[in-house]
Amino acid sequence: MRSLLLYFFAGIILVSCKNNTNEDYINIMGFTQGTTYSITYDSPDKKNYQPEIETLLAEFDTSLSTYNKLSVITAINSNISNRTDDYLKTVFTSAQEISKLTNGAFDVTVGPLVNAWGFGFTKKEQITQAKIDSILEFVGYNKVKLENDSIIKDDPRIKIDMNAIAQGYAVDVVAGFLEKQNIENYLVEIGGEVRTLGLNPKKEAWKIGIDKPVDNNNSPGENLQAIVHLTNKSLATSGNYRKFYEQDGVKYSHTINPQTGYPVNHSLLCVTVIANDCMTADAFATAFMVLGLENSIELIDQHPELEAYFVYSDKEGRFNVKSTPGIDEIIEEVE
Repeated sequence: MRSLLLYFFAGIILVSCKNNTNEDYINIMGFTQGTTYSITYDSPDKKNYQPEIETLLAEFDTSLSTYNKLSVITAINSNISNRTDDYLKTVFTSAQEISKLTNGAFDVTVGPLVNAWGFGFTKKEQITQAKIDSILEFVGYNKVKLENDSIIKDDPRIKIDMNAIAQGYAVDVVAGFLEKQNIENYLVEIGGEVRTLGLNPKKEAWKIGIDKPVDNNNSPGENLQAIVHLTNKSLATSGNYRKFYEQDGVKYSHTINPQTGYPVNHSLLCVTVIANDCMTADAFATAFMVLGLENSIELIDQHPELEAYFVYSDKEGRFNVKSTPGIDEIIEEVE
């Protein structure tokens, strides 16, 4: 998941949970999996579910954390075992489906390339074309599959990580827990990924702010691009303006194209995706950052179940916005 791999999420800040005026709503906050979470929900009986939620998140961590030496995914990456559990099986299945839909722009085997470029959890390597070619030998979503609850690799060097989808799935898992408690109004946010149901304490749609994608805008909420009014939907944002480095006058972004092995270099600065579930929004946001603006628009036109808000730069470096029709009804631009 993004936080487990120190993936710096593109800026989303909640703007509707402050100053609760409805005493039936409970807000709980904390730390999980290397990031923060904030959950607000309607609870007329004043039941605080924070202990149960933190237990659930800890269990989730034992499945999908590449930092947990005893996790299910670590055992698979180390070739100790190839057995999955329900969490890994669910997220892997969804990831592979989205990989096919995006023609490999989304790929859970891209981690070794991310590490080589210095955006993962290992030291940056000396990049040469030969080095990239050698890594590409064991990168590719079609080189790994799920068979009888086991992960089967074409090459033992293949490593899977869910940094671009599992955090969204964690949001869905917590949301599912709340719905089992018959909660009808909630907002679940983990590391910037969001899922909503019903209305906020003011009986309005939940409001989520999207940060302006300017370099080094590291204080969420101080410089907003737009505010989304969201209900019964999920939202995820991905961007290149916070995690990058410059070397010899060249800017390298953390978004790596799994097919070329190189950081992407295009005009798309960030994209916000709205979907029914957060796992889907999370994965497509990453895929669109790989594809770039034109290819993303072409793809999303084929998926009316998705909405997207793209911020890109023109030749003069000015910000421009392009969005799907449904976004116009729920977004508020910030001057």
